[in-house]
Amino acid sequence: MSRTCTYFVTNASPWAYLGHAAFIEIAARHGLSIDYLPIPLLRLFPETGGLPAPRRHPVRQRYRLIELQRWSARRGIRLNIKPRFVPFDVTRLDRTVIAILQSGTDPDRFMRAAWAAIWSEDRDLANPDVIAEIAGRTGIAPECVATASAPETEAAYEANLQAALAAGVFGAPSYVLDGELFWGQDRLDLLNEALTSGRPPYRAE
Repeated sequence: MSRTCTYFVTNASPWAYLGHAAFIEIAARHGLSIDYLPIPLLRLFPETGGLPAPRRHPVRQRYRLIELQRWSARRGIRLNIKPRFVPFDVTRLDRTVIAILQSGTDPDRFMRAAWAAIWSEDRDLANPDVIAEIAGRTGIAPECVATASAPETEAAYEANLQAALAAGVFGAPSYVLDGELFWGQDRLDLLNEALTSGRPPYRAE
């Protein structure tokens, strides 16, 4: 029987970009279904004790830049650690992914292209014209871009936030398998091991 992993993600995260292809490969290897839930990360942080990168202590900010370079090399993914348009308001981009999902389309190609545009090509993904261009290039219907600001898409984004809080999620990317949370793309090996072994999920209580 197919298992499902809930994928809490935001297109603003370089970590999600670095781990996405590896996660998709793991899911394919194990016949794992993916439930994509884009979340408003900046609204999640205050609820769970997190801080956006620019507000963290300088020591933590410097270490983050080192880690991004390490994982970029490990994954073989080109990454500009200080892209010109980051930070940016990711709301429209995340909600475009939700609209793609609501249309019944797999968002994988669009998300990969959007991340590459942000972290490798120095493009402004707060710009709706750039989003529309990437959508067209990756075979996404124009209606998905148009409905990114629709009330039903906004409601789904809010529902995803509430689902993240209920699941104990505090950062992105996060992967939840049978109620067990794996936070960060550097936990993908542990997720793979859990799927390979078939062990029951670990619990904190």
